Amino acid sequence: MKALLPFLLLLSALGSSTQTAFARDSGPTWVEVRSPHFTVMTDAGGKEATHLADQFEHMRAVLHTLFPNAQVNTPSPIVVLALKNEKEFKALEPAGYQAKGQLNLAGYFQPGPEKNYILLRLDTHEEHPFATVYHEYTHFAFRGAADWLPLWLNEGIAEFFQNTDIQGKDVNLGQASTGDVLYLRENRLIPFPVLFTVDHDSPYYHEENKGSIFYAESWALVHFIEITDQQHHQDRIAAYARLLVQKQDPVTAAAAAFGDLGKLQRELESYIREDRFHYFRMPSPATPDVASFQVIPVPQTDADARRAEFLAYNGRSADAHALLDAVLKEDPKNAVACETLGYMALHEGDMETARKWLTQAVKLDSKSYLANYYYASMAMSSGNLSDPSIETSLKTAIQLNPAYAPAYDRLASLYAMQHAHLEEARMLELHAAEYDPSNVFYRINTAHLLVALDREDDALRVLAVARPLAKNSSQTALLDEAVRQVKEMKDARLASSSVATEPGMRAVEQATPRTEAASLQGKSLSKFDIIPNVQLPPHPSAAANAPRHEARGVIHGVRCGAPSVLELQLQAAGKTTLFYSNNYFNVPFTAANYTPHGEMHPCSELEGKNARISYAETEDKSAAGEILSVELSR
Repeated sequence: MKALLPFLLLLSALGSSTQTAFARDSGPTWVEVRSPHFTVMTDAGGKEATHLADQFEHMRAVLHTLFPNAQVNTPSPIVVLALKNEKEFKALEPAGYQAKGQLNLAGYFQPGPEKNYILLRLDTHEEHPFATVYHEYTHFAFRGAADWLPLWLNEGIAEFFQNTDIQGKDVNLGQASTGDVLYLRENRLIPFPVLFTVDHDSPYYHEENKGSIFYAESWALVHFIEITDQQHHQDRIAAYARLLVQKQDPVTAAAAAFGDLGKLQRELESYIREDRFHYFRMPSPATPDVASFQVIPVPQTDADARRAEFLAYNGRSADAHALLDAVLKEDPKNAVACETLGYMALHEGDMETARKWLTQAVKLDSKSYLANYYYASMAMSSGNLSDPSIETSLKTAIQLNPAYAPAYDRLASLYAMQHAHLEEARMLELHAAEYDPSNVFYRINTAHLLVALDREDDALRVLAVARPLAKNSSQTALLDEAVRQVKEMKDARLASSSVATEPGMRAVEQATPRTEAASLQGKSLSKFDIIPNVQLPPHPSAAANAPRHEARGVIHGVRCGAPSVLELQLQAAGKTTLFYSNNYFNVPFTAANYTPHGEMHPCSELEGKNARISYAETEDKSAAGEILSVELSR
């Protein structure tokens, strides 16, 4: 176990279904069991639900004991949907696994934007009865490494821990799977250069025949390296992980950490033919008393609403809508159903429908932190920042779930857009970064607030700390752009201060706010804005010789999203036209017939303004074109 310890410490530090599938007239009786760290909902009865919750608590305790920095604590609820048979399971599993010849799943981990789900099928006959439970929870605990961890190692670690055996005072870890060993002996191994590059789109991850050898071989290689490293006092997986974090490709990193890959493959082939396999043992850690678990009967409509939420999270929107329609027909005041419909509409870009359902959800269930958060986010996007219900809803979300980072970030963004409570906003962003330390956007927003407080040097230090956290080139580009803006704003402030202190300067000029002086310099509006923590896909860029045009009207439907996409609609003569920019930092914003007061934030302050937009035609037929410049007027 010593060889695995530093590696996993590194992981934790880096941190279509048919109508009959949803038949509701003969549905099963559902029950929910709530333990300190899990909510288990099942159609298999209270005894089974309690047993499952106990097993999840045991596995959490094991991982927390071995790896204190693993992400076993989370502000998002861990919801376990345990289905009693294959039919119920397949009604919810991802659509990609339902085609003929695809891998037959027994469990699935589904991260959501605010909740994490584990889907389990209870009628499988595994060699280790809780293998699927332990496998899926291992994925959850080490999800922070999913961005850089190759799939073979991610699955190999989960397979290693799925055979955990909890026996009274002892826990056995890494026991060999007889089925996997026999399967590997009867089939040809995947060549390592192929194994190390399998991704989520590969047939080795989906197809039944190829998937079986992929999982078994991934387990065997992790098991072989861990056992031999323990025997020879090595830590090759930890060395491999460090190279992966440094952005080396999985094959090159494997050759550097493991040596000759051909030799390693021959050693693995010999290893799987051995007569016996070693494993690790540790004392059983303390776990919550099952007598403290809450057992709650669940109405069919509530169970269906929760299942529909899972379908929405894994991309089966049509099935989710069908199930939610049935729920609301029988229970029009189901808050979870309204919340999920709002969530789907929000991500489909249907803001009016999203606002309708989220408003309804807040009215129905004031104790839902998600409903309050979603509602406030939607209300902010409408541009009416003076609506007191926005601040109230965000504060309610924080009160209901004090560890939910996005609510702190949105409340800080609200204050920043209102140009009020800036020091409180900065502290809110610090709380967001504390609860989600790997989120680059929270650091960028903190830097923006520091600039508003005339603390540019502190802002630059925050951005320097955030740079190693960037997950891709888009985030790195955002950080670079933020640094450039901070330096530009600092220079403007210093220049303004120098001019204001010249002899003979009138007192009224000395009192001119720094933000106004900076925004008027060069007759351009400032675009130093709060970055939304959402993703918007980029549009096609205009060719250099593309036809160019101008359009006038009133701006509505402004949307911003990472990395720096801006979408807006221009209304004129009863017609609405969509325009976009893939990088709104590069768009010149000017004022034609008035002087702006302070900084202009495009993401929050364009709504309802008269504008003349210069744009270029592109291949995107859903929009008029790409924005070249925006001139605002009154």
